[in-house]
Amino acid sequence: MMSKKWVLLTNDDGIEAPGFEMLVKSLNKRGIAIIAFAPSNNKSACSMQINLGKPIDLHNRDDLISNWNLDETVGCHLYSLDGTPCDTMIVALDGGLEKVLPGIVPSLVVSGVNLGPNLSQDSYHSGTMGAAREAGLYGMPAIACSFTSFEIEGMERGIEGSVQLVERALDLLPMIPQNLCRPHIDANAFHVSKWPEQPEQRNKKEAMQMLLHAFHHGELMLNINVPPTWNGEFQTTRLGMRWYRDAVQFADGENHGTVEARFTIGAAYIDTESVPKGDCDSVGNDFASISSLANWPQTHPLALDDELLSHALEQGADGFPLWLRD
Repeated sequence: MMSKKWVLLTNDDGIEAPGFEMLVKSLNKRGIAIIAFAPSNNKSACSMQINLGKPIDLHNRDDLISNWNLDETVGCHLYSLDGTPCDTMIVALDGGLEKVLPGIVPSLVVSGVNLGPNLSQDSYHSGTMGAAREAGLYGMPAIACSFTSFEIEGMERGIEGSVQLVERALDLLPMIPQNLCRPHIDANAFHVSKWPEQPEQRNKKEAMQMLLHAFHHGELMLNINVPPTWNGEFQTTRLGMRWYRDAVQFADGENHGTVEARFTIGAAYIDTESVPKGDCDSVGNDFASISSLANWPQTHPLALDDELLSHALEQGADGFPLWLRD
């Protein structure tokens, strides 16, 4: 019988990435028990890629407990997997965690803290968000965390904002997750869409209950982005609008053999268009952006309807989503 809540951690920058180390240390210092199942190497921008039919090695990385001066009495187990962020979640949640740590069941999944933003369309490319979404598909509540600079300076702000959100969510979750591995798939659950029927109109209290229930059951995930110039405040947001311009660079003089050309992907600059309550706008104004995102695509039986998601934009006085409270 477990006596405390555990947080399952992963990322896409790799287990030895500075943001991951800082997150582990911060959670450990605050007395939060953690299990890490993180990629062995950097797997940034791999979205929801998985390895099918390929043996994947899991490595015990408890050497990092002493290297990072962690307090073992709090509870910490560190593993790296020779796979993608989504691989780490599939392996951990579909039996791997039970195999290496029998009897320990995580209450929450946290992915990050990523070095670089995961805003707007980044949600499709991000391995950090892909791992959180994969956890949601397995019925787990999950949070994706990002620091919006590609420079490590100021990362402590990203850690602090992320940990505050983790603590808030963890307080609201049961010790044993309600829907891990979806033992009873219920397309008629009260919080999911009734599409193609028209969505129901709900009062605020009912909508807040449904959104919290959706988070508990893996239909809704949280995505936080903290800028290096964070003002210490939060805003509840939606995905904003940005576009990567001149994303392909061409290298001259690389034609040889069968090589026709050589290209490098990496935007020269980014266009951002203002969107009411958009995450790009929020971060641009020095707030930490918290977005509530549906895990299942539109028309899927477990999707959330637009009317319900509109309530996810309501925020409390502290800037956190209004549904993220008792």
